[in-house]
Amino acid sequence: MTLLSIHNLSLPIEDPVLKFLLVLIIILAAPLLLNKIKVPHLLGLIIAGAIIGPNGFNVLARDSSIVVTGTTGLLYIMFLAGLEIDMGDFKKNKWKSLGYGGYAFIFPFILGFLGAYYLLGFSTLTSVLFASLFSSQTLITYPLISKLGIAKNQAVNITVGGTMITDIATLLVLAVVVGMVQGDVGTSFWVKLSVSVILFSLIVLLVFPIIGRWFFKKVNDKISQYIFVLVMIYLAAMLAELAGIEAIIGAFFAGLALNRLIPHTSSLMNRVEFVGNAIFIPFFLISVGMLIDFTIFFKSFETLKVAGIMLVASIGGKYISAVITQKTFKFTKEEGTLIFGLSSASAAATLATVMVGYNIIVSETETGEPIRLLNEHVLNGSILLILISCTISSFVSMASAQKIAQIDNENTVSGNSHEEENILLAINHEETVERMVNLGILIKAHSNTEDLYALNVINEDKNESSVKNAEKLLHQASDAAAAADVSLQSLKRYDNDVINGINNVIKEQKVTDLIIGLENEKGFSPSFVYNLYNGYLQNDDVNVLVYHAAQPISTIKKYAVMIPLHSEKEAGFFHALLRIWNIARNSGATMTFYAPENILDILQKIIKKANIEAEFIIMNTWRDGEKTAAQLKEDEGLIVMMAKRGMQSYTPPMRLMPELLNKFLKNNNYLLIYPFSDYDKNNLETRSVGNHNDFMEIGNVIQKIFK
Repeated sequence: MTLLSIHNLSLPIEDPVLKFLLVLIIILAAPLLLNKIKVPHLLGLIIAGAIIGPNGFNVLARDSSIVVTGTTGLLYIMFLAGLEIDMGDFKKNKWKSLGYGGYAFIFPFILGFLGAYYLLGFSTLTSVLFASLFSSQTLITYPLISKLGIAKNQAVNITVGGTMITDIATLLVLAVVVGMVQGDVGTSFWVKLSVSVILFSLIVLLVFPIIGRWFFKKVNDKISQYIFVLVMIYLAAMLAELAGIEAIIGAFFAGLALNRLIPHTSSLMNRVEFVGNAIFIPFFLISVGMLIDFTIFFKSFETLKVAGIMLVASIGGKYISAVITQKTFKFTKEEGTLIFGLSSASAAATLATVMVGYNIIVSETETGEPIRLLNEHVLNGSILLILISCTISSFVSMASAQKIAQIDNENTVSGNSHEEENILLAINHEETVERMVNLGILIKAHSNTEDLYALNVINEDKNESSVKNAEKLLHQASDAAAAADVSLQSLKRYDNDVINGINNVIKEQKVTDLIIGLENEKGFSPSFVYNLYNGYLQNDDVNVLVYHAAQPISTIKKYAVMIPLHSEKEAGFFHALLRIWNIARNSGATMTFYAPENILDILQKIIKKANIEAEFIIMNTWRDGEKTAAQLKEDEGLIVMMAKRGMQSYTPPMRLMPELLNKFLKNNNYLLIYPFSDYDKNNLETRSVGNHNDFMEIGNVIQKIFK
């Protein structure tokens, strides 16, 4: 056994245990120390990397272990940006993203080209490549923005989309300039580049989701699912490099491809973010810091001159593009500042471009010294650019993001007394536990962190095996919720009748939503149907959801949502509609609403306030809806807003729904929602829609809830 030779310690440290320990101490200490003096810890990690790196005190070498882990962190940042982007908002704002991407590329490029060509005397090709350095941007502060809960803000959304555009454009410029220097540009070059980029995009955006959906349906092991995500990130990065573009674009595309398969509220999303923010991203920031050499700026005036021009072109260009974007799309001053803060950091694509240009030798001097496409002054200047741009980005992003988060919190109504919710999962079968918990997490309000309950009713004879089974199921439910960073309260109830036990807990905990799971194979059994109509639905003040999960909820592409005539007149209509909206927002599945024309008018007006992907089809009769439900395809689910006898939206064919589901949808997910007909506890929002002012007000409420 080899012992740590601490007595013979030399710099840089080579012992792997000591190296990793030192890096972990930095990752741990930076946020704790710097948060007290209001300095973003991202910046602290970069400075720490410079101090301990080869150009500082040479404590650690920037060897392959640092580079590999740091590269993973860089890919992780881009992957998270693609994963957390709201696809509904992204599609809605695609032209804004394109417009911002154009601004963010053009203005820094113009400033950079003028500085290189007229002030530094570079050749045309070198000036073009030099100018492209400042058009790219690295979302180094994105984890900070995400942590503050404003990742869905429209300004953030278009900045992320624009980053993809600027980075792709920058790296395409690099590919073209390198090709021209090496004399390879011709028709075949353009054809090869175009075909490879198109093939890459099609493979990642079309094939990856198919593979991912299949994998998540077949494999339930959490560790395997996370490793699969890492494989997809690196595979997309490798395919991007094969296509002639940078790996970071591949990671971003992988995030877009898996976006709908990893719900934002899921345990897998929690794992992905946790590991990235704890290990990989900090390693990347430290590895960037290790490139910084402060001494070079005291050795050469030319380096300072080049660095000054780079800073003006990069920071000035990004500021101009952010201001014009703010004016063009009528963003607030804080949102405009946030766009500048997010986009002003230069690290990933800038560094990649500089290194490629530096390594290309154009010719040699008479003494045999190489003349590079980008000289050492540009290389050293880029290091200063990285340090200063990341500093500005960190401070500006944090300040503006906190202001926006504060404004959103003041405007938000979610979690106020009239939106209070208590969700109860009545668990009884092991196979349904995890999927019921996932549904509960999906439908709950974001602000609801404590009012999720799991209940198992034990027969009063207190049979030992029944007690152990209850404890096992409740423990399983708690673990599933904890994996998504959600607190779930476990309840055991002793009662000789399951219905009575559940009803008593509903009263004690002031439950607003009761979720009941169906066994996958059995579906609606005669005994369950009897308990449903004669037990669960006897509560007039509870939203009852009956859930059948044939596959993980994240693998559902599309839901058909049936809403019967007069549903808008029910007291629980708004509350039930919010459950459907939450499923759409948190899972990313598209919704097809089948409803009478007057209800579709209501939904279309509301949907302008809360961006989800939806289409609307008029359903004239209940029978039309049943035919649609019977024709669902694989990976499609059904949501039906039901009614109890005596409610205004009730129709007799609803009694036949269990038989129809058993017959046609054994292999599909479906959810039946029975809205409450009378509600007064907790001051919950109880509203039917009687006129146009009502649904416009509901739309405003939904908009605030989803901010």
